[in-house]
Amino acid sequence: MEAKVLRACWKWRNYPPGHEGGGARADAEVLLNTAGRHLLADMCGLEEDVLARALPSWAHEDAKLRGAADPVGLWRIGGAVAGPVAFGCRLCTARRTGAAVRVVRYAPRWQRVCVHHGRWLLDADANQPLEHLDLRGLPEVVAAQRRWAGVVRRAVRAGAGPERVFALAQAVVARWWEQAYGWERETIWPRRLHQAAGGNAGDDLERWRIVGRDVVVFPEVVTVADALLDPGMAELVWVDSGAGRPRALPADGMFCRALGERLDRDWLGPLAATDYGGPLTSWMGAVIRLRRGAGGLPGYDNDPWWLRQEHQAVTMASQLRVLGKEKKAPGSGRMWRAAVPAEQRAQISSLVDGAQEQLIQLRGAQTGSSADVAQHLLSGLSHSAALLEKALQHAVVAAVNAGVPPQDVAQWAQLSAGPLADALKAYADAGDR
Repeated sequence: MEAKVLRACWKWRNYPPGHEGGGARADAEVLLNTAGRHLLADMCGLEEDVLARALPSWAHEDAKLRGAADPVGLWRIGGAVAGPVAFGCRLCTARRTGAAVRVVRYAPRWQRVCVHHGRWLLDADANQPLEHLDLRGLPEVVAAQRRWAGVVRRAVRAGAGPERVFALAQAVVARWWEQAYGWERETIWPRRLHQAAGGNAGDDLERWRIVGRDVVVFPEVVTVADALLDPGMAELVWVDSGAGRPRALPADGMFCRALGERLDRDWLGPLAATDYGGPLTSWMGAVIRLRRGAGGLPGYDNDPWWLRQEHQAVTMASQLRVLGKEKKAPGSGRMWRAAVPAEQRAQISSLVDGAQEQLIQLRGAQTGSSADVAQHLLSGLSHSAALLEKALQHAVVAAVNAGVPPQDVAQWAQLSAGPLADALKAYADAGDR
């Protein structure tokens, strides 16, 4: 039966969802009312409870479906119904059905490896042509899929949902992935990325960094998740914090050093320890607060697995949309950053991190008279503001030097022409000194 003939059996409340630039979405999902589900079950010759086990969206209702006596259908985006949607393996589909057709399935990002055929199954919500990446040259990714089963068991024993543990570990590693452009000692990820791209990412490196991120970092995500569930690693965090005698976490702390060793990157420890304000330091802070008995309300500061929205790893679909808009408007967005020297990027990051560290320290308890506390707070805020102002100057100059039109820079930085010129002059004067 052709799809259009099958669809005619139901009345539809809307049209199939599509991508912004046109084209049907592979992750389109269908919701049916009661009469619509009865009809489908009769057509399939199956009991409804069988379809309920096979179709995650089966029991989902929608206000637009209520009250209709006739079979009615409603289109929705799969990710908004029952979780992440990925392409299925066509070879597995052919083995089971005899037809090598495109299929999609609800699959979390820790179940994307087809072990039988050595494939990484990509998200189906992105407007890009690839369904999978070849893993035949990346056995460590397949091995990580097998190791994940043990991580799930440890997460369950620890009373932490595996999906929350994975989300946190992915956020930690995805943050490193964005920083890794400036890591000269990082050699593992570039090799994997080129392998996943068929041997060489070539001139399309930025797109491959988006499409290949999840598969390239998957072994590290599993390792980080395993480490965060290890009570011995949590004990190292407690010792680094001074245990019963609180102190600031050191840049050469035992926890981050041990984490780097687990990841076969001895040099990573200090970088991870000084990445203030990220998901890893948030996890460390929650572990310390729990040991000190100073946690906040349930589900917040005293929950190590609570992941802030701003820390969540950006999806492939979102990144590809941004990249597409940047290519349509050259000189805008993230593309200009590749033209900024690594040293300058590091200097900007250092200024921002310094300001962030100052602000984090100001959140602690203050003692002394009101005047002394106020003076300390104002002094700290003034120092943070000065660091941010320097970071703004550096970023403005970097963008202009990379070819971004000054009017665009002024708009991003919320500066008029006069203050923009002042910022450029201040940077030049500082360089002369």
